[in-house]
Amino acid sequence: MGTVRILIAGSEMVPLVKSGGLGDVLGALPEALAKLGHEVIVCLPHYKVDSNKAISKKALGIEAEIKIGDRPMSYSAVEAKLPDQSVRTILITNDELFGRRGLYVDPQTGKDFKDNDVRFSFFCRAIIDLVQKMNWRPDIVHVHDWQTSLAPVYLKTQEKDNSLFDGTKIVLTIHNMAYQGKFPKDRYHLLGLPEELLYATAPMEFFGETNFLKGGISFADKITTVSETYAREIQGAMGCGLEGVLRNRVKDISGILNGVDYSVWSPATDKKIWARYKITNLSGKKINKLKLLKEAGLPFSDKVPLVGMVSRLVEQKGLNLVIESAVKVFEENVRLLVLGTGGQKIEKELKKLERKFPDKVKVFLYFDDVLAHKIEAGSDLYLMPSLFEPCGLNQMYSLKYGTPPIVHAVGGLADTVTDYDEKSGSGTGLVFKKFTAEAMIEALKRALSLYAKKREWTKLMKNGMKQDFSWKRSAQKYSDLFEALGHGRN
Repeated sequence: MGTVRILIAGSEMVPLVKSGGLGDVLGALPEALAKLGHEVIVCLPHYKVDSNKAISKKALGIEAEIKIGDRPMSYSAVEAKLPDQSVRTILITNDELFGRRGLYVDPQTGKDFKDNDVRFSFFCRAIIDLVQKMNWRPDIVHVHDWQTSLAPVYLKTQEKDNSLFDGTKIVLTIHNMAYQGKFPKDRYHLLGLPEELLYATAPMEFFGETNFLKGGISFADKITTVSETYAREIQGAMGCGLEGVLRNRVKDISGILNGVDYSVWSPATDKKIWARYKITNLSGKKINKLKLLKEAGLPFSDKVPLVGMVSRLVEQKGLNLVIESAVKVFEENVRLLVLGTGGQKIEKELKKLERKFPDKVKVFLYFDDVLAHKIEAGSDLYLMPSLFEPCGLNQMYSLKYGTPPIVHAVGGLADTVTDYDEKSGSGTGLVFKKFTAEAMIEALKRALSLYAKKREWTKLMKNGMKQDFSWKRSAQKYSDLFEALGHGRN
């Protein structure tokens, strides 16, 4: 097939900036597509909080103005040279909008920036303007989540007669339906879009508000989500109010599982863990557990499994099940180590557990990438009892690190972890189907029973380590979709 020109627009990208899985996807997918022979440009906002100051950046000499309401606002374009990346990464610079300490949330108030609608509508319009100034016609515009969902709307309304975009197709990837970009109707005029898009039941209207994600769903040519199961779930109970809109597009929706970058997440090569190990020699696993427990101030025992969690500490991730069932959990012979930040209520409850069970629980209320790697390598089990999980990456990391995951059978968890069957010796983790504390504890008890049987446990570990969720396979599915839409260039 021919080369496809792909413009990827998103609000996060590793190693520049990340708040969740979206950053990992944009950090890996563009390069994987480039390796398949496609021409890829990535655009994202130029934040003040870019985490990697060592990355070199150069101005492209492109500057322009975009009207927000009656007010002209300017942008300039900067190209970042990312390590080990061949794709072009272009940052849209406007210090008033993006030169802040937070991405979406004001760190001083803990609430979303009130002008997030202006910030990300400006970004969408700027990238459309940018490719025109570069005279670079994309075959595919690939946008992600609500932050870039207005790009399809602008391309199909304001730019519908623009010859540069003749034949350009738009793909929207939804990483999490719970975040939709909803804003007061009285600010709609700032977006520069036709009034009729906000009439009752129209593409941008949602219960009296403006809804960016609904606009993207309505105007994109194809819609993907980050797992096959989640693609079905969002057309029903997990559609967060947009299930009807999605069902109207059922023929255009598909699920493509996120991939894992095994150059970063593999115990055989991971320089962030104490001892590297592989499927043919698992001895390093015990060393990592010993040192991790020492760092956490918890006692070590071969007979007591350590359960790890690296997570946003919010109800979506099932932390309420852990808190609710804590007494019953710690009646079992088990220890728990949690790393992450989130809601104040959940953070306080976890700290209470740490005080109540000082020899069994340790909670780190911050995020530390090195410690995240150490927890994957040093834990015996990984707990992921999410209420919903569009894709999830940590369960895939855990499989590779020989750390069998305990998961609720939803979204990407259902697509990547299979329940262990002692009779056949098949399966990669422990799966529970009901979102209840009782179901989670039952899965934990099954895990502890297996842990006591060394041969069975080693079989379960190795089953997981053999799995391949690399980006190569996922990128090929995106490539097939893009080629079918854009036909490629010979």
